[in-house]
Amino acid sequence: MAGHLFEVDNLNIEFRRSDDKVYAVNGVSFSIGEGGTLGIVGESGSGKSVTMMSCIGLIRSNGTVKAGTAKFEGHDLLKMNRKQLEHIRGLEIGVIFQDPMTSLNPLMRIGDQIMEGMIEHHYATPRDAFDRTINLLGEMGIPEPKTRFRNYPHEFSGGMRQRIMIAMALACEPKLLIADEPTTALDVTVQMQILALLKEQQEKKNMSIAMITHDFGVATNFCDKIVVLYAGQVMEVAETKEFIRRPAHPYTIGLKNSIIEVGQRDRALKPIPGMAPTLTSPPTSCSFADRCPLVTDRCRNELPVLRQVDGNHMVACHRAEEVLNHAV
Repeated sequence: MAGHLFEVDNLNIEFRRSDDKVYAVNGVSFSIGEGGTLGIVGESGSGKSVTMMSCIGLIRSNGTVKAGTAKFEGHDLLKMNRKQLEHIRGLEIGVIFQDPMTSLNPLMRIGDQIMEGMIEHHYATPRDAFDRTINLLGEMGIPEPKTRFRNYPHEFSGGMRQRIMIAMALACEPKLLIADEPTTALDVTVQMQILALLKEQQEKKNMSIAMITHDFGVATNFCDKIVVLYAGQVMEVAETKEFIRRPAHPYTIGLKNSIIEVGQRDRALKPIPGMAPTLTSPPTSCSFADRCPLVTDRCRNELPVLRQVDGNHMVACHRAEEVLNHAV
């Protein structure tokens, strides 16, 4: 990898509510290399989608980025105005949203929706955009693309709608693709087809991918590098091989133990007990303390910093070295 295409540093995001604030993202930092695949993993509410969507200006009206940078090719997206961000979204950065049925316009033919971005960004003429749309639909495995071009979203299955969303995201050949839970609600066979399709497109274009997922199995099978978020904070960052071999945070081990691996059908699932904390105040101690089997008084009173434990392996845990050497 030649360098960092996208780099987030010390990102802090707050949301106003009627009687308090939610500190949704607290000091998150990570990077994505050129042509690399980063998995952003964590439970629902951990700050995965908020982090990435806020970086490209897609934040709710009651939300504010309080600190940090999000640099794309060296330029801070958080300092750009709406027009500048609109130019980058879709052209340089593509997005696959969580639910294609609510993200696709039910009143527009799917071919017109794919063409729209190419024409809006002056990526192609209407004629060329039409030809590229037909080709994209074929590459996505949609049969009879010229006929299906004129169909509406409701005329497709869930897996096919997801393929259409991918075609829209790839239409202008972005350098970075943000895939927000792209396989949620799909059966396992379709999930694998979608992931294989993304990997094929990535290899063709040397495209970088940020894969947002709560599925640790998807992340470890698809991504080169993984960042684990919990309660709006980075718990662990490492290359995927290192994650599989030597997870160093109790939360990461909890995520790993909560999925069934191939060939381990008889192994009982071990769900993480308890619930994530409410984020109505900035963190001053380990957010995972109440659910951690290795918790100490230090964990409850001192905020662990993200630190290097081995090579490029970063962990925010006071007892990381013990975790590395002993299973939780």
